[in-house]
Amino acid sequence: MDGSPFSNKTGFATRAIHHGYAPKDAGGALTPPVHMSSTFTFNTVEEAGAAFSGEHPAHFYSRISNPTVEILEQRMASLENGEAAVAFASGMGAITAVLWSFLAPGDEILADKTLYGCTYAFLKHGLAKFGVKVRFADLSDVKAAAEAMTFKTKIVYFESPANPTMRLVDIATVSALAHTHGAKVIVDNTYASPYLTRPLDLGADIVVHSATKYLGGHGDLIAGLAVGRHSDMHEVRVFGLKDMTGAAMSPFTAMLVMRGLKTLPLRMERHSANAMEIAQALDSHPKVATVFYPGLESFPQKDLAARQMRDFGGMIAFELDCDARAAMRFMNALNMIARAVSLGDAESLIQHPASMTHSTYTPEERAAHGISESLIRLSVGLEDVEDIRADLFQALHQI
Repeated sequence: MDGSPFSNKTGFATRAIHHGYAPKDAGGALTPPVHMSSTFTFNTVEEAGAAFSGEHPAHFYSRISNPTVEILEQRMASLENGEAAVAFASGMGAITAVLWSFLAPGDEILADKTLYGCTYAFLKHGLAKFGVKVRFADLSDVKAAAEAMTFKTKIVYFESPANPTMRLVDIATVSALAHTHGAKVIVDNTYASPYLTRPLDLGADIVVHSATKYLGGHGDLIAGLAVGRHSDMHEVRVFGLKDMTGAAMSPFTAMLVMRGLKTLPLRMERHSANAMEIAQALDSHPKVATVFYPGLESFPQKDLAARQMRDFGGMIAFELDCDARAAMRFMNALNMIARAVSLGDAESLIQHPASMTHSTYTPEERAAHGISESLIRLSVGLEDVEDIRADLFQALHQI
């Protein structure tokens, strides 16, 4: 149970710091204790049986639930305006467990055409082995989304913004359309975080996160989360987590994610402010062909971004006016900005999707999804924006 005095009526930052925990319930400890225990004891066999049957909810094994992890789950449910949450060992653990929980052979998934590379590989090459059909469509085009749905569509899955092209999906419109077909809507909210976008408020059924990214925020953990209705999250916990994947989050990782959540609003504001300045600077550089950032006036979906996002985030994609070899030369010339996958860290990170995160796509698939050989993905960090700009510009000068 939530022992804190803070409800969903309090502000986002307050809940990010306090929700789900009262120091008086843990000997006055300001920071929630880390319960490093694999199992939990009972006074009687009858008490244990009531816990296992669900008659009296209690922790009994940390693969299923843990007191420290539970606080994080309650806090994330509050921040996403959901009823319940389940924590996982990784973002892919969250995605796979959620999908396994609601799919059976013969079901169909409608997924956006542009997804994180490992998600795309799981959908196209993994689920297909078990009789699940996956359709890919441009879900930013509502007409295309409507035409792609069938009576067999069980789940509609997308990211917004999409990794790496920054395309947005109108969450409210697509969710309403999916519900007319009886389908659940699952949104990967990793790029935006609940501080910038809350898909459940817009009609989605389940939100998934790689908590490794903005939620943790410091590049020192691997974690995932799912948020939704109590009934859905119960199914995800007892089947997708307990029986299918076993991808349980460790209590220590939960503590690190909660530490990150305390500064999430401040960090997202700084990430967004830095990214806007960098996007504008890149947009005016002669060696940059196109910049994809929701806050730019030139972004085709700027109005949609303004409607469903509090701010525009820390992620930028841009295409250089050069070939792949010159793009590599640009990246290798960077000094402060690290060449690395992942995103949402305090450090600025840059990567080449075609050869890194989206290498699971064939060249033809990358071309169809707008992932060119000169496309660069930049996670704008918390450094002084002048230093980020200077590093980018000196590297651009060398191509």
